[in-house]
Amino acid sequence: MKFFRLDSSIRIEDSVSRSLADLVEAEWARVHPDAEFVRRDLGRRPLPAIWPVAEASRATEEHARTDEQRAATAFAAELTDELLACDAYLLAVPIYNFGVPQQVKHWIDLIITDPRAADVGRRILPDRPAVLVEARGGGYAPGTPRAGWDHATPYMHRMLADVWGLDVVTVRAELTAADVNPAMAELRPLAHRLLAEARDRATDQARTIADRLRAAPKPRTPTAA
Repeated sequence: MKFFRLDSSIRIEDSVSRSLADLVEAEWARVHPDAEFVRRDLGRRPLPAIWPVAEASRATEEHARTDEQRAATAFAAELTDELLACDAYLLAVPIYNFGVPQQVKHWIDLIITDPRAADVGRRILPDRPAVLVEARGGGYAPGTPRAGWDHATPYMHRMLADVWGLDVVTVRAELTAADVNPAMAELRPLAHRLLAEARDRATDQARTIADRLRAAPKPRTPTAA
């Protein structure tokens, strides 16, 4: 059994998305103590800015590629290998400036340059379970002043579920900036309640997925191109 974990918060300490992801990982490790975890931390170790090179390589015959293009292609293949080799997925994605962190977009774009993932009409991870952990500093629910400003969640579900085919559940904490933003002081009780609910949901969803995998492990797609 292999689990994939992606972190993307630029905060290492006191990161809400990381703490919620830790709960999911702990539950998976409890149910599957012999499982392997494949980790990619875009916050601690940002990807090299090579997407333009990898993208250009797609339109270049192999014999004509530069060494830089070959290196970018090999790195995109490594990222794709990590995905294809796993049985379930955990992606911790905070919302920055109303969208996904740039490193998450870059990670997805690089993977799509790999020939195995280039056809966005063919799902490379059909029906494999995934937990998307989100942390939102503000509130974006219907009826709030910023309703409709969340451009991260629709994008992530489009890519993870519609393009890659993952069976995605979302664990979300809102108003996470309340404790540090004086203007949000009156929202702190609500923020604490929402975080507690998110923690419970993280554990519950992780347990459901872990049990599902234990009952009927899914075969993985070969990593060869």
